[in-house]
Amino acid sequence: MEVEMPTQDRAEGQQGKTSKASAWQLTVSAATNPLLVVNFVLLAAGTACGPLLLRAYFVHGGTRKWLSSLLQTAGWPLLLVPLCASFFSRRRRHLQDHGSSCELFFMTPRLLAASTAIGVMTGVDNFFYAYGQAYLPVSTSSILLSTQLVFTAAFALLLVRQRFAAATVNAVVLLTVGAAMLGMNAGGDRPAGVSAPQYRAGFGMVLGAAALYGLLLPAMELSQARHAARGAVTYTLVVEIQLVIGLSASAFCAIGMIINKDFQGISGEARESELGEAGYYLLLAGTAAVYQCFCLGTIGAIFYGSALLAGVIITVFIPVSEVLAVIFFHEPFSPTKGIALGLSLWGLISYFYGDVRTKQALQSGKHLHTEHPRV
Repeated sequence: MEVEMPTQDRAEGQQGKTSKASAWQLTVSAATNPLLVVNFVLLAAGTACGPLLLRAYFVHGGTRKWLSSLLQTAGWPLLLVPLCASFFSRRRRHLQDHGSSCELFFMTPRLLAASTAIGVMTGVDNFFYAYGQAYLPVSTSSILLSTQLVFTAAFALLLVRQRFAAATVNAVVLLTVGAAMLGMNAGGDRPAGVSAPQYRAGFGMVLGAAALYGLLLPAMELSQARHAARGAVTYTLVVEIQLVIGLSASAFCAIGMIINKDFQGISGEARESELGEAGYYLLLAGTAAVYQCFCLGTIGAIFYGSALLAGVIITVFIPVSEVLAVIFFHEPFSPTKGIALGLSLWGLISYFYGDVRTKQALQSGKHLHTEHPRV
C-alpha cells in the first residue's frame, strides 16, 4: 500500500493548507481524491461508533477509566503497516533513480517534539472523556461533545487566524445554547447506579474534554503549517505525526494505569464481564481499532482542509451516535435533548450555508478581478 501522495496531490494539499480549503471545495474534490474519501470515511466511522463502544465497556461491567482512556489511542501500531509499505516503495524508487537508499522518517526533531506534546495533551483529553462516558448516557455526552466546535473555532482564530463568516458565529451560538439547555436539565437522564455528584462530575469532564480537543485540533494544524514553511508536508508525514501522537498519549495513559494498578485487574474484569471473557477482549480490540480510524481521519481532515473543518465533520456525525445509543442502549431521549439536538443540527446547517456563500463570494470576486484588472 502506497500512502505517499502523488506530486500533483501534494501540491493540492499544500495549497489547501495555505488557502484554507472550504468544506464545499473538499466535498467536490473528494470525488477525485481517494485518500480524501478514505480519511472522511474513517473520521465518520470513528465519530459514530467510537462513543458507543466506549460506553459499552462501562455498561457491561467495566470500571477502569484509565484503561478506556488508553483504548482511544492504543491502536497506533496499526499505522506501522502503511508506513512500512510506504518506506519500502519509496526506497525501491530511490534506489532505481539515485542508486542509494532514502531517509527512514520525514519528521524533524522540532515536529517530533511538538507531536509528543500534543500526544500528552491527547492523553489528558482521553481521560476526561472516558471519565464522562463512565457516568453519562451517550446521547448526552455526544451533544456536550458537539460543543468542541465552539472551542475549535475560538482556538482556530487565536492560533491559525481562521476567518469567520456570520453564519459560523451563528453556528457557534446555537451549539452553545444547546449545551446550556442540557446543563439546565442535568440529572434528568442519570443512569441507574450513578449518583448525582458522579453525574455532575461526568458532565463537567466531557465539557472539559470538548474544550481541550478544541485546542488540540488547531495545535495539530499549526504544527503542520510551521513544518510546511520549511519543507513539504506529505500524507506519509501526516501518518508519522499521528503515530507519535498515539504513542505519546498511550504512554501517558499507561502510566495512569500503572499507578492505578489497572493492568493487574484486567484479567479479573474479563472473567466477570457480562460479555464473557472473549467478548470482553474483542470489545477492547474493536474500540482501539475504531478510535485509531477516528484519529487518522481527524489529522487527515486537517491536512486536506483545516482544524475547523475537522471539527465540523466530527459534529456532523455526532447525531448518528446519539440515535444508535437510543436504539442499542435504550437510553431516554427527553424533549430537552431533542431541542438541543435540533439546535446543533441548525448550527451545522448554518455553518455549511455560510461556507457555500463564502465560496460563491470568492469566485465572484475572482471573476470580477479577471474582467476588470487593475491598471
